[in-house]
Amino acid sequence: QVQLVESGGGLVQAGGSLRLSCAAPGLDSYHTGWFRQAPGKEREFVAAVSRYGGSTYYADFVKGRFTASRDNPKNEVYLQMNSLKPEDTAVYYCAVRRLYSGSFYSANEYDHWGQGTQVTVSS
Repeated sequence: QVQLVESGGGLVQAGGSLRLSCAAPGLDSYHTGWFRQAPGKEREFVAAVSRYGGSTYYADFVKGRFTASRDNPKNEVYLQMNSLKPEDTAVYYCAVRRLYSGSFYSANEYDHWGQGTQVTVSS
């Protein structure tokens, strides 16, 4: 079992930045994705980074604004979010998957999920 702990969420004005972190023992053994879910909306893919950080994946609506990265010696992954918009308001989750094969974009490809961290972007 892997216990994922997200942090870094909070309240920020539109145009501001936040950096989300996800930490867990052994996280360097997993590919990691970021998803978000707004009230009344389906959970959606945001970004992902492969196990060794060599590949990143982004939803179209965050390209150029968000950056996924990781620090394997710390067993942490990050989502740097810049130019935040009110529509980015959601609970953000990190999730991990052991296998590289399959789709990084699909929630059902991930094996473990964190508890989520709230991001609120005010107008």
